[in-house]
Amino acid sequence: MVVFPNAKINLGLNITEKRSDGYHNIQTIFYPLPLKDVLEIIPSTSGEHFKFTVTGNAPVLQKGFNLCEKAFELIEDLIGTLPASSLHLHKEIPTGGGLGGGSADGAFTLILLNQYFDLKLSDQGLASLALQLGSDCPFFVYNKPCVATGRGDILKPISLDLSLYKICVINPKFPISTAEAFGNLPSLNPTPFSLTEIHTLPISFWKETIFNDFEQSVFPKHPVLKEIKSYLYGNGALYASLSGTGSSMYGIFKEKVNLPSLEANPYFIKWL
Repeated sequence: MVVFPNAKINLGLNITEKRSDGYHNIQTIFYPLPLKDVLEIIPSTSGEHFKFTVTGNAPVLQKGFNLCEKAFELIEDLIGTLPASSLHLHKEIPTGGGLGGGSADGAFTLILLNQYFDLKLSDQGLASLALQLGSDCPFFVYNKPCVATGRGDILKPISLDLSLYKICVINPKFPISTAEAFGNLPSLNPTPFSLTEIHTLPISFWKETIFNDFEQSVFPKHPVLKEIKSYLYGNGALYASLSGTGSSMYGIFKEKVNLPSLEANPYFIKWL
């Protein structure tokens, strides 16, 4: 059985307060994108109870540290030992790019195991497990545009459709960790605009109203990202932003355009 974990972008990302547990409360919109990894499960023939392999655009991690492996362990902790299985992940979504690729892989592993072994877990049950993998993992269980609050785990579906636009995702092929993004964050300045009202605002107004607070911490250390954002606006983007806490920028356009200066660089560039 094969599934295709997809990416997301953040439309706005505002830090509302620091919590007593050390995390931060945020408000953002998770919007799914059709940029996908590939995840396949087959019966194991290697003699191992669980074999996990990765190809493509993936970092080398110590065994047991990938979220797909952790998802398999969570399911076995819940329902008991599964039949011997081999899981293969092929990575296309840039790692550390703020596109949620690792979180999607973990959440989709839960979904895949639920379907493959007919475990009959509800979406709510899967989302509860996914939260143990990461704050934004539950989003990928529902995989619809949502306003996310709390740590990013409190989700409210929102009516938002960007299918009439073209979205260009650019990753300069270096990762930014969540720890790095939070470590350089300046003082909190809550935005007066609530993202729950985004449907009332024409996209042409987003540039002056909707912001990712992490641009304040990421751009000074990685000025190329600010340059990409300016270039996107200079070439007709209606809205451009950093996605999440990673290194990916995106621009929303009325139609696909040529971006020769970006295309001349060895960046990951994808129109969706």
